This record gives sequence, structure tokens and C-alpha cells, in this order.
Amino acid sequence: MEHQVIFQPSGRRGRIQEGATILEASHELGVEIESVCGGAKVCGKCAVKIEEGYFEKFGIDSQMSHLSPLQEEEKDFFTSADLADNFRLACVAEIKGDVLVFVPEESRGAKQVVLETGKERVFTINPAVKQYYVEMTPATLEDHRGDFERLAEALTEEYGLPRNMTIDYEMLSRLPNVVREEGWKVTATVWNNREILLVEPGLSAGCYGLAIDIGTTTVAAYLCDLKTGNTLVVDSMMNPQVRFGEDVLSRITYAMMNEDGLQKMHLAIIDGVNTLAQRMTEKAGLVPTDILEVTLVFNTAMHHIALGIEPKYVGRSPFAPGIKHSRNIKARRLGIKVNIAANVHTLPVEAGFVGPDNVAVLIAEEPYKQREEIRLIIDIGTNGEIDLGNQDRLLCTSCATGPALEGAQIKFGMRAAPGAIEKIRINPTTKEVSYKVIGLDDWYPKIKQTGARGICGSGIIDVIAEMFKAGIIEPSGRFNMKIDSPRIRKGEDRKSEYVVAWAAETSIGKDITITQGDVRAVQLAKSALYVGAKYLMEKLNVDKVDSVTLAGAFGNFIDKESAMVIGMFPDCDLDKVVAVGNAAGDGARLALLDVNKRLEAEVIARKTEFVETAIEPDFQSRFSDAMAFPHIKDPFPHIQDILDRIKK
Repeated sequence: MEHQVIFQPSGRRGRIQEGATILEASHELGVEIESVCGGAKVCGKCAVKIEEGYFEKFGIDSQMSHLSPLQEEEKDFFTSADLADNFRLACVAEIKGDVLVFVPEESRGAKQVVLETGKERVFTINPAVKQYYVEMTPATLEDHRGDFERLAEALTEEYGLPRNMTIDYEMLSRLPNVVREEGWKVTATVWNNREILLVEPGLSAGCYGLAIDIGTTTVAAYLCDLKTGNTLVVDSMMNPQVRFGEDVLSRITYAMMNEDGLQKMHLAIIDGVNTLAQRMTEKAGLVPTDILEVTLVFNTAMHHIALGIEPKYVGRSPFAPGIKHSRNIKARRLGIKVNIAANVHTLPVEAGFVGPDNVAVLIAEEPYKQREEIRLIIDIGTNGEIDLGNQDRLLCTSCATGPALEGAQIKFGMRAAPGAIEKIRINPTTKEVSYKVIGLDDWYPKIKQTGARGICGSGIIDVIAEMFKAGIIEPSGRFNMKIDSPRIRKGEDRKSEYVVAWAAETSIGKDITITQGDVRAVQLAKSALYVGAKYLMEKLNVDKVDSVTLAGAFGNFIDKESAMVIGMFPDCDLDKVVAVGNAAGDGARLALLDVNKRLEAEVIARKTEFVETAIEPDFQSRFSDAMAFPHIKDPFPHIQDILDRIKK
């Protein structure tokens, strides 16, 4: 049996199978609803309101009774007033009849601000795919060579290519017509001097490739000219798999709990890649079939799902991946709609939770070419990867940081999208706040009605650091409730909170606050990063780092002083703390444009030593020490003046 479901304010509607949840209905009808936990019923971000009554315009009778009964999980996220106002969790409420669903502002998904660019880098143009123009000897009664053999020998004689080259079967089927179209004059596109991918009549000038960084939350893509090395179009999108869960473990769990889970997630990301290829080539005046090479980087779980490899063992001890080496796969085998003969190259996996995206960061930043300086590189995403060392030795580890720092587990946390508070400052004397919202040029209080919807990652780091500097929270993270300020109060649950934005300033009609629970969530995330870095320092036998490199979108936008004040990474000269943008995307481009970078990636992935921090015997005690701001005992000489002012 099917029922009519209508979503407002989007106006999307359709008939949905009885028993589906409202969240599942939203996916089917293309309605974006926040679901940080991927429908695991633990985040409360998918709150929706059910409108009751007969709606003549739509011809439906919408009632709360048309949904499954209220569940215990929902009572934890709603007040009695919310329940009386017909609020439900979209991931819990099952459809039993016609309903009209209103999606509140704070529950609506919005286009995320994705960092697509990195830094200027010098590289060699030496792609795997190259074009060669040849004028073949026409076939005669005396020369019985086949068309392919004739072409291969011409390439060998004129360009010194190997005699044992092969040809893609799809191209072979069309070869006889193509070579004769322009009187045996053709342009052959050859992959790695081993396989002929494409043969075009006459002289062809274009050769293009696509580099893609598939993050857990976002996907950034780069359309490149393989002859010049120029990036023609840069584009991005939310990872379509977000609807199955916003972190790695949620998606692995989805694959395990649903018979077709892996297939659904695989098809979702492939569809996303195809969408990017279509619209990017359109912008460049090309078509997807002009793309002859694709490079992909991702974390290990995203790697397995994109390639259709069973991911569940990556999520359980000993976290062994299905494959660690780089792979070359025909695009058509994956369903990627570019040239039918195109190759897809994936960089190698380092370890269970350190994937090709970290390898991409390494080949972009090249710490292994540093002679003396000890570099700490942190790629802060949904999962954090940390690298430490120089040419003598390079170590890496991973830690769970993303959920809190990207807005999940934070009461008013959200992605970096319009309406998100991205920067915050607190007056240490008055405890009053000023903040900036994405999409607005000026700060509050210059703008009184900011339309704020929540706080994104960079704002979360800022507000915790500012609250600590203003004495609102103590080094332990506890609120100082002795301070007399209307912004410091007890919330509805009688727990301490700080008001960042009053309801009248926002677009959600609620005070946006930072709660005691939010502070704890950030402490857990920053402690994981700090402990990971310190373990690497210990294994490398160093007591300080010479520089800190922050990679990724999150690292590019956070205030480095705020990050050090709360102790996200060990002490370092702030002048030596730099953000390099999307280094993983840069690495994907480098691998697309230079085959030697692929070889380099394979070597570095095997050379870099992975450290599993969670099995260290003193992990829990170190983790506990790192919970304090900035740390319970480790010194921070480069920000000691700030810490001294806090103590006063």
C-alpha cells in the first residue's frame, strides 16, 4: 500500500510505500533533511513537524495517527511543548497514511561550502595518457597486416613505443572504419605506453582527465588538460552517500545491516561522479567522452564502497583493507560515464583508516623530501589523519575527530553552509559576543538580524577557545557559573550553556547556544588529535615539531590561534602553522598529470609507518590529560602570554 507524502516548504510530493520512514521518503523525493547519524536515531537533527488536518489544495487528510507511535528515542530530543506541536524524528516515524511534513529551517540540508582549491604547486606534466599522430601505410594486396598491427608498428617506428601494445576491445571494434576515414591518418591515445585507448581520424588536439577527491562529506573534482596541465573547471558537491550516514562507521554499518546497502552506496557515489563529469565538461565546452583518465582519492572506507569492495572488515579489528596497492580499473567496469575505454587510477591504501586521500596529501606536501625540519601534517575531516617526520622517517596515524568538529554531536552544530556562524569573538570583560555568518560580509552586532541557523566547525573551535579565554569555561571544560551574565545560564535540561545568538537574531526562532555537552564533545575530538600527534612524536623520538600543516577544508578555515589555545595540536610557533587548502585534491591532480607521482605514492604508502594509538597501554591516561584546555600538563610556550591573561 502507498500513501501520499508532501514536504513543505519544498513542495516535493509523491506516493511512498507504507512502512517507510519520513527520512526514507525524503531521500526518495529528493528532499534534503539533516541526518548526521545516518538514521541511527542518535543525533536528533532530523526533527520535522507534522501538519494535521484536511488540505484541500493537496487533497489529503494529514494526521499524526498516520504515523507509527512515538518512540522512546524521540522523547530524549523533544520537550513536552515540541511533542504537543507534533514534532517527530524523521528517521523514526514510519508512514501509515497520508501526511504533510514541514521541515524546519534547522533541519533542512543546505549546499555546503566546499574547499576546492589548494595552493600553487610546481609539477611535471607526464600523464599516463598521451596522444600520438601517425600516418599509416595503407593496406594493399601485398601487405596483409591487420589494421591494429599496422597502427602498432607505426607507433613503434615513429615514437619508439613498445611492440607488444594492446588495444581496448571497444576501440578495436571500430578501428577499421576509423583508420580509413582520413586516409590512414589517425591520432592514437595511448595509456602508459601499453594500451591504445582511442583512435581518432586525422589530427586530434584534445586530451583530458578528471581528478576527484571523494571525502566522507564532500566531493571535489578537477577537470584538467593532460597536455598543458591546466585545470579547466573545478566543481564540488555533497557526497550523495551522506543520506546513508555522515561518518565512516555509519556507512559501514549500513552496508552490513542492509543486503543491498553496499550496492546502493556504490551507485550513489558513482552517480555523483557522473553528475560532476557531465556538468564540468559542459562548462568547458566538452562532453564526458572526452575524459580519458580519472584519478580517485578517498579514505579507506570510501575507497571500498566506491569500488564495490566489502567494507565491513575495515570497521572491525584488525581493520584490514581488501587491498592496499593502487589499482587501474576500466571506468566502464565501475559505471563511470566518461570515455568507454578510459582508465580509473586509485592511489594506494596505507592502513585500515589511513587511505589514498592521506597518500595524496603526502605526495602534494612531500614531507619525505624535508631534510631536517620535523613536519606535523594534520588533515582534519570526518576522520583525522596525522603525519609526522621528514626524509629520514615518516609516521602516520588516524583518529576519530570529524563528527563533533563538523557539527554533529553539537546541539546547534551544522555544516559550513549559508547561515552558519563561522567566526566568533567574546569580550573577556563583558562576556558579550560578536560573530560572523557565512554569506554575510559584516559581523554581529553591526548586523542585528543575522539569520543564523547554527554553528559550523570553524565557529565551534572559535567559540570554545573564546569561552576559555574569557573565563566562561575552566581548563577542565566546566562552566564557571559564578559569572554574572545573561548569556551564561542553565538550559531547559538544567545544564550549563552560553548563548551565542539570541532567538531574534536567528532564522530558526531559537537561541543558539553552546552547551556543556558541546564542550565535552569538542574535548573528545581535540584530545584524539593531540594524543595521536604526541604518540607520533614519541615514536620519532622528538619533543617538539618545527611546523604544523593544516590540510583540508576544515583546516583551511579554522583560526590557528584558537586551535592551539584549546590544544588541538602540540605547541609550535604560530608563524609556522600554515593551512594549505585541499591538499588531497592537489595530490589527486598531481597523480593525474604525472605518472611518476603514482610511483612515488606507491613507495611512500609502503614506507610510511602506521601507528595504532588505541592499543597503547597508557592511551586512556594520555587521552584524559589531553581533555584539559590546552593540556593538563604539557607546556605551550608560544601562547603562554594568552594563557597568562586567562589566569588573571
